[in-house]
Amino acid sequence: MQIQYLGHSCFKLTGKDDKGNVISLVTDPFSPEYGLRLPSVEADIVTVSHQHKDHNNVSGVKGSPYVIDTPGEYEVRDVFIQGIDSFHDEKGGAERGTNIIYRISMDDLVVTHLGDLGHALDTKQLERLEGTDILFVPVGGVYTLNAPKAVEVINQIEPRMVIPMHYKISGSKIELDVLEKFIKEIGMKPTEEEKLKIAKKDLPTEDMELVVFKS
Repeated sequence: MQIQYLGHSCFKLTGKDDKGNVISLVTDPFSPEYGLRLPSVEADIVTVSHQHKDHNNVSGVKGSPYVIDTPGEYEVRDVFIQGIDSFHDEKGGAERGTNIIYRISMDDLVVTHLGDLGHALDTKQLERLEGTDILFVPVGGVYTLNAPKAVEVINQIEPRMVIPMHYKISGSKIELDVLEKFIKEIGMKPTEEEKLKIAKKDLPTEDMELVVFKS
């Protein structure tokens, strides 16, 4: 699988289906009104964690992607996706509404995208996220998990690789905490990548790995 960070909470995952054909998935594409420009990107599948404009710009993705924006179980060309109910805040959605966590099985890897999660996970949610290899976790606070809460959720899920998202980046008009705050909180030295090419055999077997993408 190849993972490319497009900014904010948007990633492109590229792998192969069971017939060896290339398949791609884009998570949470964002609107340009927040100061960031979504790169030219095409995909077969798009997932949307919630209907806020910095996460639901489906029209910005080229091709004719299959759009998933509701909880449930999906299979698209040998990619298995579970959409799991959660909340955007710690008050049961009273402040910012609902959120969908996506557990994506693709290319023999299990990738979990937490969307704009705003709370620690309950037992039922954790059971459904069992086996997560790579975790995309919001860390910028304000609207989602802050650094300490993000570390708490990471410890709940126990992935083999962590990739932070939804933090302050250059050009963004959204006021969030900077990435360095999370790195200090988790106490790990990150590996920096421009694009990440990863297979199951490449995952760490003992210590968890922290990966951040270069701007």
